[in-house]
Amino acid sequence: MSRPLFIKNASQLVTLGGNAKTPRIKADMSDLRIIENGGVWLEEGVVQAVGKTSDLLEKYTDRLSQADTVDASGLLVTPGLVDPHTHLVFAGSRETEFNQRLEGATYMDIMNQGGGIYATTEAVKQASHSQLFQESWERLNGFLLHGVTTVEAKSGYGLDWNTERKQLEVAKELHEKHPIDVVSTFMGAHAVPLHFKENPEGFVDLIIKEMIPAVAQNKLAEFNDVFCEKGVFTPEQAKKILEAGKKFGLQAKIHADEIEPYEGAELASEIGAISADHLLEASDNGMKKMAAAGVVAVLLPGTAYFLMKKFADARKMIDLGIPVALSTDCNPGSSPTVSLPFMMNLACMNMGMSPAEAITAATINAAHAIDRSKEIGSIEVGKRADITIFDVDHFAKLQYYYGVNHTHTVIKKGKIVVRGGTLVE
Repeated sequence: MSRPLFIKNASQLVTLGGNAKTPRIKADMSDLRIIENGGVWLEEGVVQAVGKTSDLLEKYTDRLSQADTVDASGLLVTPGLVDPHTHLVFAGSRETEFNQRLEGATYMDIMNQGGGIYATTEAVKQASHSQLFQESWERLNGFLLHGVTTVEAKSGYGLDWNTERKQLEVAKELHEKHPIDVVSTFMGAHAVPLHFKENPEGFVDLIIKEMIPAVAQNKLAEFNDVFCEKGVFTPEQAKKILEAGKKFGLQAKIHADEIEPYEGAELASEIGAISADHLLEASDNGMKKMAAAGVVAVLLPGTAYFLMKKFADARKMIDLGIPVALSTDCNPGSSPTVSLPFMMNLACMNMGMSPAEAITAATINAAHAIDRSKEIGSIEVGKRADITIFDVDHFAKLQYYYGVNHTHTVIKKGKIVVRGGTLVE
């Protein structure tokens, strides 16, 4: 039986309580439910009490000697950050494409020349399970050091069943062995393989008839994602793939309207997707439909920044009533970063979000985007004890002091896994 953990004297304790059933929208995204001089009592990996430090000291007077204590004086305490869109498991690097883009090549130009997703697919095919595991483990360490306690991880760098399965099996092993929880998404529909270029419907059939049933049978993923984009998968093809996944119990996600308007937001609403991601070019009609359907918009400011594209209009989405979440989109081509706090800064500087909205988007709303809101995303009695402590005394300073990793302590399932900005072995 592990010792209880008592966090006390937090300058600000951001609880974000009260939204386990539905994500926060509109003005509620700014309501962080802050407790000044706050405290949290954690036991057996679960939050047991939340409140003023003085109240918890009184409540647990007879048990204080049994607990380990973290003095958060002058520090900010938040729920563990949640990253709801990553391509965690990959091999290789694509730094040459960075220079190509600086010289004017577009994302699709590079992909159509055999680079982009195709380049990483080849690297993943050549990599062993152990190589992918070790490289992805190190990336997860990077996430943890930036305050992230849960990540979603997509396949999609295989485009054939054996390689897709290898990615998903690595993600499953990482979930079992790494402190961070890894939530898996099957994304066989990340690109049309070059040898199917003249027969894309044949590849769609392969995904539907062979890959999706195998994913479900082997319990390798919870979600099914499609890159719905001109030159990749059409809305009609995306709908077929996502509907097929739903029949096998895989919840729908969709890469939507990233490069140009393509009715991805509309499709997400029509099929009841849990999230639509990217949305740089989402139409007004599509956004209104997302708001009505309650689809979470997972916005990826790092991708827009790195591809030198316009940013998604988070302000309009929030004002329309769309629940907004934020993610790194960690991947080797368009967003090679593990810093969710930097995404929060980009959201404030380029997407019209406030610091409070950015924190909501990286915690409770991100948890909703991966169907984990009943377990994580807020600091409430009965929820998992996933907590991040930052070396600032006010939540707005996370975005104000940009480009700095403020992570001080990370607690995962009630256990300290980062202390003083260093991994605990």
